Formats: sequence, structure tokens, C-alpha cells
Amino acid sequence: MAEVQDGFDPLPVVKLFTPDAAATWLITEPYPEGSDVRLFGLMDLGLGSPETGYAMLSEIEDVRGKLSLPVERDLYFKAEHRLSVYAKLARHAGMIVT
Repeated sequence: MAEVQDGFDPLPVVKLFTPDAAATWLITEPYPEGSDVRLFGLMDLGLGSPETGYAMLSEIEDVRGKLSLPVERDLYFKAEHRLSVYAKLARHAGMIVT
């Protein structure tokens, strides 16, 4: 898991999650790509192996849990740590911990 490259260790600005599943994303920044947006951050699809990387917003919007509820934004999330700290905690816990 590449947590910090060349001193790049931002604070997550958005937390997305599935209300009816265990998927969570801590997003640090968006990169527009045509009609879509590539997001960088810490991602966990609920399989016990969170990792940093990129995901397309359109793919995240398509994720559904058992009740087919859409992904939501945690309106109360405020980052307390840099991305590398969240990644370390997630690796230890097997899931994103906020």
C-alpha cells in the first residue's frame, strides 16, 4: 500500500460509504476526466483489504449493498489525520476506521 509518495500526505476531504454494506472511501482529491471524475484516496470495499489508489466516481455511484441503497456522503466527517495515518489504522483493523 503506497501511503505517501514524495511527501504527498493530504487530509481526506470527503468520506463516502454504503449504508447497507461495508464499503468506505476517504477521498483526498478529484481529477476530472472527460465526463467522469477520478478520485484519489483510501478505499475499502468491505473485503478486509483497504488500500490507497484511484477510483472513478461513476463506479462508486454504481455500488449498492444488500438493500440496493446508493452510496452516501458522511456529512459529519471531519478528518483528524493525514491519509497515511488512516491507511495505517485501516491496515491494522482490516477496515477503514474514522
